[in-house]
Amino acid sequence: MAYSDLREFIAALEKKHELRRISFEVDPYLEITEFADRAVKNGGPALLFEKPKGSHIPVLINSFASARKMEIALEVDSVEEVARRISEYLEMRMPEGLLGKLKMLPKLAEMGAFFPKAVSDGACKEVIRHEKFSLNEYPILHCWPQDGGRFITLPMVFSKNPDNGKRNCGCYRLQVYDERTTGMHWQTHKQGAEHYRRMLKEGKHKRMDVAVAIGSDPATMYSAILPLPPDLDEMMIAGFLRGKPVEMVKCETSDLEVPANSEIVLEGYVELGELRTEGPFGDHTGFYSLEDEYPVFHVTCITERKHPIYATTIVGPPPMEDFYMGKAIERIFLPLMRLQLPEIRDISMPAEGIFHNLILVSIRKSYPLHARKVMHAIWGLGQAMFSKCIVVVDEDVDVQNVREVAWKALNNIDPERDIQFVLGPVDSLDHSSRLPNYGSKMGIDATKKWKEEGFVRPWPDVIRMPDDVKQRVDTLWKKAGL
Repeated sequence: MAYSDLREFIAALEKKHELRRISFEVDPYLEITEFADRAVKNGGPALLFEKPKGSHIPVLINSFASARKMEIALEVDSVEEVARRISEYLEMRMPEGLLGKLKMLPKLAEMGAFFPKAVSDGACKEVIRHEKFSLNEYPILHCWPQDGGRFITLPMVFSKNPDNGKRNCGCYRLQVYDERTTGMHWQTHKQGAEHYRRMLKEGKHKRMDVAVAIGSDPATMYSAILPLPPDLDEMMIAGFLRGKPVEMVKCETSDLEVPANSEIVLEGYVELGELRTEGPFGDHTGFYSLEDEYPVFHVTCITERKHPIYATTIVGPPPMEDFYMGKAIERIFLPLMRLQLPEIRDISMPAEGIFHNLILVSIRKSYPLHARKVMHAIWGLGQAMFSKCIVVVDEDVDVQNVREVAWKALNNIDPERDIQFVLGPVDSLDHSSRLPNYGSKMGIDATKKWKEEGFVRPWPDVIRMPDDVKQRVDTLWKKAGL
């Protein structure tokens, strides 16, 4: 059964020995970050700080910070199960005959459970405050020493496409400026920023309604970070992941809807055209992202549960919690990538590549320069366009084994022949690009070269020991006590 809220997820983590309660006072200024960083890098549990300094609201962090925690969050034994479910739906065809169609009914009924469900009330409205509230009441982290201030780092930011009214939910950090205003870190390629630009261009509105939900069941929180196509409702994907509709409740001050089981909801607006300096921020690159001008979010109402829990995360030098969230995305979305590129056997985004810097791809090579086709196709797939370096290898290379990829790739390339450079959009957080959001990318064809590609020398075989020798030596190895 799907978790009903964040509390059930916490209970599941605790039951499976993946959560530690911290009962003494710890400061949200740097100290909680240091706790969380040490925990994730040592394979430690999620942390629930019950007495954060300066607030009565507990802080949950590292709830997704390992492969096992991601499995608990998605209620699976392996995230590959989610990928298999996606593959089943992608391959589903309406069968011939009445009996075949009847057998399909349970699957079709299950699909109906994906869509969000509107409800009139929810736990997030147990306390409603239009006045006498302050963001300073919450244990919002100041994560790293040179950060520009305190940042809300695990929000679900809701907005609407002004053209068609479709909902978007993204995870955009919010720098707290004062008691009732924050920055809105809408990177230029994100859908929230696109909604903002469209409204600004129309010139018909002065304000854009925004709602920020903090803390929910894990599948719903996780859906906010998924790289989905524009106008595909993240709450529908959350319903798919949890196997149960996400209940949505209307905000007090706008027509936006938020998950009814949210712990905290910040309602408000962005004034169109109003910008303010945001940052620096210790980012997932392991470096501080620089100051820049971003829209300002004005909070006009807060609704919350009684005794709420503040869910947050930190990013920084990898691997951090976001690596495990990203690794699950890699596995879950592989069937969707293979739908467009069936030659792909597997992909891997190593922690050190921080998502956009390196993607390793194994393919079933079928024709000359096939690897180049795959590189360009990946650069044309949504947020995969940010991939700074793509390494393409043959299907017999295990891309989950970075050591094997490095060995095979470095032995297979002639740099001048096999490396290609292109110009295009890059991640806003790439501090090395020649201009913000614009720079170069590199593709490396590390596949075995064919004579049709102009390679006329013999290509050597990899050194391998025959299986029968291995089996004989297995027995001798044990006999030798090794």
